[in-house]
Formats: sequence, C-alpha cells, structure tokens
Amino acid sequence: MLSRQYVRENPAEVRAALEKKGVEDVDLDRILEIDEEWRDLKSRGDDLRRQRNEVSQEIGTLKQEGKEEEAQEAIERSQELKDEIQAVEERADELESELEDLLMRLPQIPHEDVPVGEDESENVERRRELFDDLRDLPDDVTPHYDLGEELDILDFERGAKVSGGGFYFTKGDGARLEHALVQFMLDVHREQGYVDVFPPIPVNSKSMEGTGQFPKFTEDAYRVEGESHEDYDDDDLWLLPTAEVPVTNMYRDDILLKDDLPLKHQAYSPNFRREAGEHGTETRGIVRVHQFNKVEMVNFVEPDESYERFEGLVGEAEEVLQRLGLPYRILEMCTGDLGFTQAKKYDLEVWAPADDMPEGPEEGGRWLEVSSVSNFEDFQARRAGIRYRPERHESAEYLHTLNGSGLAIPRVMVAILEYYQNEDGTVDVPEALQPYMGGTEVIEGHEKVGEAALGAGEKE
Repeated sequence: MLSRQYVRENPAEVRAALEKKGVEDVDLDRILEIDEEWRDLKSRGDDLRRQRNEVSQEIGTLKQEGKEEEAQEAIERSQELKDEIQAVEERADELESELEDLLMRLPQIPHEDVPVGEDESENVERRRELFDDLRDLPDDVTPHYDLGEELDILDFERGAKVSGGGFYFTKGDGARLEHALVQFMLDVHREQGYVDVFPPIPVNSKSMEGTGQFPKFTEDAYRVEGESHEDYDDDDLWLLPTAEVPVTNMYRDDILLKDDLPLKHQAYSPNFRREAGEHGTETRGIVRVHQFNKVEMVNFVEPDESYERFEGLVGEAEEVLQRLGLPYRILEMCTGDLGFTQAKKYDLEVWAPADDMPEGPEEGGRWLEVSSVSNFEDFQARRAGIRYRPERHESAEYLHTLNGSGLAIPRVMVAILEYYQNEDGTVDVPEALQPYMGGTEVIEGHEKVGEAALGAGEKE
C-alpha cells in the first residue's frame, strides 16, 4: 500500500497514477478529507489529554490547600475532559478504520519508465527469442485440446464430471509431462540460487491482504468453508491463487537483516482461481482453468537493488523457455494493463502454433502468457509489514518484493503439444525434459478405456 504521508504530500502524483492505470473506483478526495480530519482529531486529543493532566495536578494542589469546593469543580472538569477525550478517540478510531480500508484499495504507482497506455493493446513488445529458426511443423497443427484427447493424455469430460467446468485430468504421459515440467523448473531455479519452500495451500485473509489480492479481488478466490474452533478459525481460509501469497507472507511482520538479502525463494503449488468475469473465454483446453500448477519465484531485496534484480528475474524465468527450445516473446505492460500491486511488469509469452488468432504472429498461432515478472517496490512490504535493517544499529525500513512465475505449467504444456507435434500426431519430448520422463523421447498416446472408447456399433 502507499504510505499516508506519500498520499498526503503527493496528491497530484497519486491522481495522475490513478488516471494512468484507469482506476475510477477510488475516491482520493475522501482519503485526503479523512486523513485531515483524523490528524485534527489526534491533535485535539493530545491537547485534551494535556489539559486533563494539568487539571489532575490542580486537583491535588487544591486538596492539599483544603479548597474542597474548588477541588470538586476541578474533578468535574476532569470528568468532562475524560468524556470528551473518549468521544474524540472513538471518532478517530472510526476514521482510522475507514482510512485504512480506502488506502488498501489504492493501487500502486507505476514506475516512471512504464509506457503510458489504456489497455493491453498498448503493451510494448521488447523482443522475441527462438522465433527465427522454427522447427518443421505439420501443415495443420492440431490444437492441444483435440490432440490431448486423441492421445488420451488430457481428459476434460471426466474432469468436469468430478469437479465441474474448468477442471481436467492429465493421464499417462500427460501426467508424466506435467510432473517432469515441475521438477525441471525447480532444478533450473535451484541452479539460479533459489531456496525451495513447499507452502500451505490454504491461506488466511491477512495473507491475501498482504500481497494485494484482498480486499478488491475476493470474487476471484475460492473460500474454504469450515467451522471456528478454540485454537483456529478455518472459516478464514482461502485456496491460494498463487504461491506468491504464502511465500511472501512467510515474513509478514518480520524484520530481516541486510545480510539476508537478496532472499530468493521458489515454490511449486497448485493454484485456484474462479476467473470471475472470464466466462465464455477459453472454454476449450487448459489455457484458462480453475486449477493449475505453477512454480513461483519470490524475491526480497534492498530498495536500491530492486530494478537490477527485476531484470535478473526476467532472465531466470526465460531460461526455462530457452532450455525447452520454445519460441517466446517479452512484453512490457503499459500503465493501463498493470495490475493493482505492480510498479512495473513484463510478461513472457510462449508461442502456440495451432490456432490462428488475431493477435498471433504472421506464422499463425497465438501468444500465451506463461510468466508475469513484477516489481512491487515497497507496496506489498507495507501491507504485510516486511522490513529489513540496513545495519544492526539502524532503524528498520521497508524492503522491496518481486515475483515471477517460473512457469505456469498448463500453458507450457499447450506450447509443447503444439510446437513439438509431428505429422503422425505424436509429440516429441523436448530434450531437456527427457531425463525427467525416464528417457521417453516421443509421446505416442494411450489406448482409451471404457465404453467411451468403443465405436457406436461396438456398444451394447
């Protein structure tokens, strides 16, 4: 979140940032109004407490001097001051609560270098990689959802039967491919200096607030229903939308040391999102689903090193795509396409050649986001109370947090199934993944089971 002092002293900059991000549901004037009244009340409360202290001393003096009538008047005045102080504090607490809620809804300020634009159409492509020497592809590349069913490595019908729309099974070599990708990515990032953590899957509301998912985006989250008990409240649990939430909040309300930084964690997790407002888009396949696997990288750094680390984080994410030999591009998000918490963000998009989409390259296909690399500066750290001490004798300061997917597994699988597809409908396994699949070089598919596998004439 933004500090009160920054908002108070830089209203023009905050207003300009809201406009650049296209945010219209935040009342900055109300925030400034509440802050001013709150500060006046705090000053009034301090003055009243000073007066009451003076009256208290006066009461003692009057009693010593035997002036009982005047002492009683002073006692009554002290009670009046006490009542007035209570009224001021109650009103200040009300304003404090409202101000905190409004500040939690105030988005991050974009970095000055971020291109100004209204929406994703004005994002800037920075570069493409591995796109000038594409492998030979079939004349008609089969979309991953059809190919996955033909090979019986993706099962959408049974996924929907078990859990509903937006869920699916991977089977056989499909499941092996998914496991392989997870282990491969973890190994790559471990080489890059990341420390593994395996986080809890449910997270509480405080954690969701710390990383910026709440209070604005509760409609996208899956709540875990339960009962409150003496030692815990499992009514306040949510299925994590990204490992960024638990990993960042590991250090909530902690003070790290300069020697701890940069601190680099990676975590594999299943992730759960309702994708509210996205109904009717990507209804086929595994591009947009409610549960998906992902490896996440989270960094904690000193403020003056965060943008150098940001570039390093981009390189660490794209190394996965380079080793897999998948063509990709890097986009810089414009102000209107930045998220709520982000000061700067790059998206890594992998090329999936099967579908001819309007936004696809000349060669056809489309670009799929597999990683968003973000610098939050001290925005999350303020919300979560994560600080560091530059020197042991110095005051603690807010550090900077960054994160990036390394990568989102289903969309990488889409790219592999389409880009490494052969004319006969088999799929070559990228060389880097073959050791993780027991030496398997080609996914040839499996025989289907059950009556669904029979032709109409073979069924009873």
